Amino acid sequence: MKKEKEKRLSLTAEELKRVFGGGDLYIKKIERELHVDIVDRNGELKITGTGSAPDRAADLILSLAGSRDEDIEEQRVDYGISLQSEGQADRSAQSVMETIDSDVICHTVAGKPVRPKTLGQKAYVDAIRDHLIVFGIGPAGTGKTYLAMAMAITAFLRGEVNRIILTRPAIEAGEKLGFLPGDLQSKVDPYLRPLYDALHQIMGADNFLKNMERGLIEVAPLAYMRGRTLDNAYIILDEAQNTTPEQMKMFLTRIGFGSKVVITGDATQKDLMPQVRSGLDVARVILKDIGDIAFCELTGKDVVRHPLVQKIVQAYEDYEKKQFPSRRKSGERSSSKHGKQ
Repeated sequence: MKKEKEKRLSLTAEELKRVFGGGDLYIKKIERELHVDIVDRNGELKITGTGSAPDRAADLILSLAGSRDEDIEEQRVDYGISLQSEGQADRSAQSVMETIDSDVICHTVAGKPVRPKTLGQKAYVDAIRDHLIVFGIGPAGTGKTYLAMAMAITAFLRGEVNRIILTRPAIEAGEKLGFLPGDLQSKVDPYLRPLYDALHQIMGADNFLKNMERGLIEVAPLAYMRGRTLDNAYIILDEAQNTTPEQMKMFLTRIGFGSKVVITGDATQKDLMPQVRSGLDVARVILKDIGDIAFCELTGKDVVRHPLVQKIVQAYEDYEKKQFPSRRKSGERSSSKHGKQ
């Protein structure tokens, strides 16, 4: 039987409030997940447990207490617990959180800092800074589009690019725009709404509309990119898993001088017909060895939505691994064959 160990921490009243969370939600979760008992005695926390559990819990608590955010989100607690559970021997939770916290991309109109929230997101943001073309691939809720938008708006406001162009395939789940009611703008708006939402939150509705009227911000279906050359622009292609190989090639060959491109997609949520290959899958095979093109793989650990979303993503990943163990390999072989043609 392992001998019980004890660790003590002294925290301010404000730090205790932040670490404990509403209804002691956070501290109870730390106790449960890291298998420790935590008692508060007038600002001094006594952490007891076996093995390295008290040290890991103390490291996590100190990382939360030192957060630059006024209020800690549950996602941050969950991510810190996952770091400790995985046994990040080379880096403490404190150093990880400090690395993430220090990278503020911009602020929303409400003054909230926009920054990566996981090491995977931090690597994604760094790749966007360092490469001309970046593919951000991962499940829903990993911040692929939102962080790309934040980087684009920051570059635009700094004068690094002259305009922002946001695009995504306008046909999903087998539906064609011609069957939707209304004029062309009303037909495509529902498909582009997530991009509008991010622009409004970061840039502000008035500023967004002003720049859109001047043609400095363009939100359009992917089909509108054909025949154009896009210079001095920040270009984001969203939902890239729903492009065909021909559409992806068309898009990539639109890129001009002074432009930067971010392509985001979730390879597990394709809405293409079963016999149609995804342009995102084919691009991963064809372009993987080209310099200045980076592929960033985000995972369920990088999900920053409600904690339940992370569990849903993980459950689906586990299910697909059991049900379709060879699907990914066969998909890669198909893509590789296409790339050699």
